Amino acid sequence: MEELNWCIDYLISYNHLTNLKYTYNFNTFRALMNITFPNNLSDEYYNKQDCVLKELLSSKKVIDANSLKYINNIAIYKGDITLIKCDAIVNACNEKLLGCFQPLHNCIDNAIHSFAGLEVRRDLMEVMKKQNHNEENGKCKVTSAYNLPSTYIFHTVGPIIEEIIIKKDEQDLANCYRSCLSKAIELNIKTIVFPCISTGIYGFDKKRASQIAYTTVSDFLKINKNIKVIFNVFTNEDYHVYLKTLGDKYDY
Repeated sequence: MEELNWCIDYLISYNHLTNLKYTYNFNTFRALMNITFPNNLSDEYYNKQDCVLKELLSSKKVIDANSLKYINNIAIYKGDITLIKCDAIVNACNEKLLGCFQPLHNCIDNAIHSFAGLEVRRDLMEVMKKQNHNEENGKCKVTSAYNLPSTYIFHTVGPIIEEIIIKKDEQDLANCYRSCLSKAIELNIKTIVFPCISTGIYGFDKKRASQIAYTTVSDFLKINKNIKVIFNVFTNEDYHVYLKTLGDKYDY
């Protein structure tokens, strides 16, 4: 609690927030993290932040990716992607690549950044500074997972559907999976977890998205047999969509 309170006070001062009414709890801390550009946070801040996040993680149940049921090196898991112990989790992010700045938003981008720590945004700020343009759909950038039980975070931007799905949208979505899988092979990764990329607020039809995900991953695994892929879903609706696409044999 001492580290948490210190971090809250530090981020309030760092962000020059005045006349702010708040309570000392994790949601206050998370909200402050969400709005922070980590241009020059102190080493002391990162040390105390990491203590807070590691203590929080220790109070939760972590799922080992190797404990899941795989068929042809593919598994479905319904639960929190930030609590999966694996080599890499995939973050479905926007073209700015810096995480969600809306305090306490319930998107996956916000959750991953919040529980990994501000080191992730710091590292991605350097990536974007060197790149000097928005991230293109279907690419993959890699950071450490820091305070998550995974080793890496793969950041990929999926297509946003305005009205109808066009061929390029399908190609961009497939490329999200291909680029992350190719990076996994490059890094000798054995377990990788994908969320439902581009569905939800990005508007991609869930059934079609799951078909593209499964087909792309299955084709890749025919050639690369030493990697396990987990499709992570968070809602019952998404779980049943994936079961219909992959088959009831994946239910357990």
